[in-house]
Amino acid sequence: MLFPCRTHDLGLLLMLTSFFVSDSSSSCVDGNRTLSPTEDNTWLAVQMGTKAVLCCPHIPPTSVLILTSWKIHLRDKPSCTISLNRETNETGKNNCTDGRISWASRPDQNPELQIHPVSISHEGDYTCQMGTTDGNFELTYHLQVLVPPEVTLSPGKNRTVECKAIAGRPAAQIFWAPEGDCVTGKEYQDNGTVTTRSRCHYPDGNVSTVTCLVSHLTGNRNQSIDLLPGAKGTEKLYYLYIFIPVILVIGGFICCLKISGYSLFHLYRKCKLKKPEATTVVEEDEMQPYASYTEKNNPLYDTINKVEIPQVSQSEVDGTGLHTL
Repeated sequence: MLFPCRTHDLGLLLMLTSFFVSDSSSSCVDGNRTLSPTEDNTWLAVQMGTKAVLCCPHIPPTSVLILTSWKIHLRDKPSCTISLNRETNETGKNNCTDGRISWASRPDQNPELQIHPVSISHEGDYTCQMGTTDGNFELTYHLQVLVPPEVTLSPGKNRTVECKAIAGRPAAQIFWAPEGDCVTGKEYQDNGTVTTRSRCHYPDGNVSTVTCLVSHLTGNRNQSIDLLPGAKGTEKLYYLYIFIPVILVIGGFICCLKISGYSLFHLYRKCKLKKPEATTVVEEDEMQPYASYTEKNNPLYDTINKVEIPQVSQSEVDGTGLHTL
């Protein structure tokens, strides 16, 4: 579901965040520090991937400890128990199959429970029960696993900016400075994390820089981005970054083609002009000997042509002038 976002509640949210974080530090675990619990039920927030150490309640100095047990109720998993009999120093029932949940040290000396490393599947209730000669003492932890979100800020079209707090647990809150026309929504993942997405539009061209403020139990984060003036400043910037390299590459390629084409054209013309001259010289050189030969007189041919053929009269041709040998 989408809802408009405003920044005037930012101070109140930051105060509430500090309150809940400090409240979680009053339990036995605060990061790497071990504290003494003062309540029978304690809400405990632990960041994923860290080590959590849970303490048992204090008992009067005059009491004799007989039995210590941890009852664990995880979400979507069957409950399990870890116990120790102090009279015999023997561990009792232990049906917890998760190897990341164990005694912090020797249970006969220190009954603390250790979870290392903490994952989302460890979220649930952990109860330490101590049986003494003065009665039973009990302390329950409601363990909440925190996952810090990944924050991204990116420009959109028409002076629109989008901020995301990805895969946080619990869901992060997003605020903007300065205020804009904003719409915020949440996407729930199967692993229990939530992605918060907020998109803001800044039609006022006088706004040059905007900041996304993300509030979360693991810590507050912020990112800023610059906006170009004009109704479509960010869109123009986006296309400018894309098309300038393309134009430079195409322009350089065209210049190379022009330079190469100019050189080849002159080389082609030079070869074309020289080729007919070479052919003419060769033809004249080949034809000259033949011309000299035809112009020379052949004495033999002329002598044969000069042989006189005896004249035959018409009567001889007709047969009237035949001579008898």
